[in-house]
Amino acid sequence: MPDSSRTDAPTVTSADRRLVAEHPTSMALELVVHDPDTIAELTSLAAGDPREQFALSALRIGVLALRQARGQIDTEQIRRESERMLSGLDKQLSEHGRDVHTKMTAMLKEYFDPEDGRLQERVNRLIRKDGELEELLRRQIGGEDSELCKTLDSHFGHGSPLMSLLSPEESQGLLAAFRETFEKQLTTQRERVLNEFSLDNGEGALARLVKELNENHGKLSGDLQKKIDVVVGEFSLDEENSALSRLVRNVDRAQKTITSEFSLNDENSALSQLKSILDSTKDTINSNLTLDDEKSSLARLKGEILKVLETHSEANQKFREEVKLSLNEMVTRREEAARSTTHGLDFEDAVYTFLQQESQRTGDIASHTGNTTGLIKNCKVGDCMIELGPENAAAGAKIVVEAKQKKEYNVAKALEEIETARKNRAAQTGLFVFSKKSAPDGMEPFARYRNDVLVVWDPEQPDNDLYLKTGLTLARALCVRSGQHNEAKAADFQAIDVAVLEIEKRTGNLGKIESSAQSISKQSDTILKTVELSRRSIERQLEILRDKLGDLKRQEAAGENT
Repeated sequence: MPDSSRTDAPTVTSADRRLVAEHPTSMALELVVHDPDTIAELTSLAAGDPREQFALSALRIGVLALRQARGQIDTEQIRRESERMLSGLDKQLSEHGRDVHTKMTAMLKEYFDPEDGRLQERVNRLIRKDGELEELLRRQIGGEDSELCKTLDSHFGHGSPLMSLLSPEESQGLLAAFRETFEKQLTTQRERVLNEFSLDNGEGALARLVKELNENHGKLSGDLQKKIDVVVGEFSLDEENSALSRLVRNVDRAQKTITSEFSLNDENSALSQLKSILDSTKDTINSNLTLDDEKSSLARLKGEILKVLETHSEANQKFREEVKLSLNEMVTRREEAARSTTHGLDFEDAVYTFLQQESQRTGDIASHTGNTTGLIKNCKVGDCMIELGPENAAAGAKIVVEAKQKKEYNVAKALEEIETARKNRAAQTGLFVFSKKSAPDGMEPFARYRNDVLVVWDPEQPDNDLYLKTGLTLARALCVRSGQHNEAKAADFQAIDVAVLEIEKRTGNLGKIESSAQSISKQSDTILKTVELSRRSIERQLEILRDKLGDLKRQEAAGENT
């Protein structure tokens, strides 16, 4: 075929120009066509330029179509992966949101529940009548026996040291001390002055002055005597205007002023004003720390606290309503799940959890097999498998379990499905568990059909656990029975058969007795006593089965040792 870079080639787009810039501008191809349709189309055209032009156009269309197909495939794959990642992320975020909501609900309820929350309890203890706050305020600034009143009374009361010191009647008081001190000082000063100006005192100032004047200035004796008389007159109390009389009057006036200022009888005295200020302060404190006055500081504080509590109460009420709505939604979802076809998975999980716990107690191994295929091709029948442990007489034997919560299952269909499950899982014994909500009408809670055991169980009723435990124990016994053929152990198998028949008989009686107990009230005591006797008999038979299985295990172990 000629060179594809002809001048009459199709119009080149911008994408083509970019590709041409990155790759060679021309390429020589030599092709051999084997496709009949392509050959027929090319043959219909004239040889030369028309045929070559058609071939180039067809090649270009095919290349563009393949390029578009690859882009669509990649986009679709990216879209699927993105949806899968977003779905997983949404599931994780939903689970995390539920966990956070549950934990936050529990914590907020513990602290802010208006009935028994820690905050509500603490606030009630603080502000209630005779509460901690009221008791503290009453003890500190309340009545006459409060700490404030005791402190004020001890410092400013009638029997306080201050009032005793300021009382004029007290012999040891401040005024008495002032009076005594002034009198002593005045007497001492007067005696000293009189002694200095007495002529009887030869060493006194006046005597020395007279002596000196007589010796040196005899002429002045007359004038000096007059001056001495003036000086003596200034220090005489007989003279009203003498210096000493004025001093005594000033001292008396000062004493009276001090006495009046520290007297409680005078309303304008300093002590009375101090007492008035203290009383006013006390009244102000009492008015601000009383609950009787709505405008007091304590009343306003109480009002603010009550507002905060009311706000918290409204918030708690709103939170409780939200919790109720959430619980109602959960109940609605649970009811919808019970009505939907997927609720069977919940029952199946409950059966598996119960059997797993029982298997751990007896040393067996329980595994969930409902999502895996068995020996039959593409068959997943058989919800779980129990393999008897090495301590069991039939170690390695298998029990297949089917759990159903569907109305369409009856006894015949259940036996058919459990038989398929035994074949699919290579099990020796089958255990079919009906949900009590969907079990066939009139079906006994416990029944055995050869190597299969049928049980009716309600996971929400603990009393029904006995049926499932009995069915599991019987299935283990059937595994031992089917795996042993030694005639020497016939007596043991006979005891096992008797125990199995007794269990079937007593379990059937339980169902009849319980239904009778629900409809007959007059004979309830007798019926309940019969139920209890049957329950004890079943437990004894279960113990017999366990003992016989243990004997078989020990006999096998002794045979292997010999």
